[in-house]
Amino acid sequence: MNGLDPASVALKFGFLAVLYLFLLWVARSARRDLSGVSEPQREAFASHTPPPDATGMYSASTLGTVDYAGSSPRLVVERAPGHESGMIYDLDGDLVLGRGDHAEIRLEDPFASARHARIYEQGNSVIVEDLGSTNGTYLNEELLQTARPLHPGDRVRIGDSEFAFEVD
Repeated sequence: MNGLDPASVALKFGFLAVLYLFLLWVARSARRDLSGVSEPQREAFASHTPPPDATGMYSASTLGTVDYAGSSPRLVVERAPGHESGMIYDLDGDLVLGRGDHAEIRLEDPFASARHARIYEQGNSVIVEDLGSTNGTYLNEELLQTARPLHPGDRVRIGDSEFAFEVD
């Protein structure tokens, strides 16, 4: 006997195939994160008219709270698996975004945690907070370390899901 058991050889090749698929998945995820925005998303973003009081892109840690008393803050879906672009979520009260059954805004995103992020009113401001998620929550492409106030035109990203914050 030559010592090559067919089951052993099959297991070795199976392990190598799984390893290569995993590495391919990691490379694809890294490329997607590093490449930025795709051409259709860039065109959609360029055609989007921000609200007149939008402050544009800025560091999430540099601005304080904003008073939204008497206004209707909302999240607009830019892109999110399982959601149509342009869907509107009114931000009234405490809302949790995530994959779980107890999330008020349910994300069908493999990179979202069950209870990923929370958006809530604090006084007359609207605050976004990461709930200790595995992959993090991004405000204007900056990883949230602490709870931050939202401003018109802000972008909240969780995995492949992205929302724009607007005030009516």
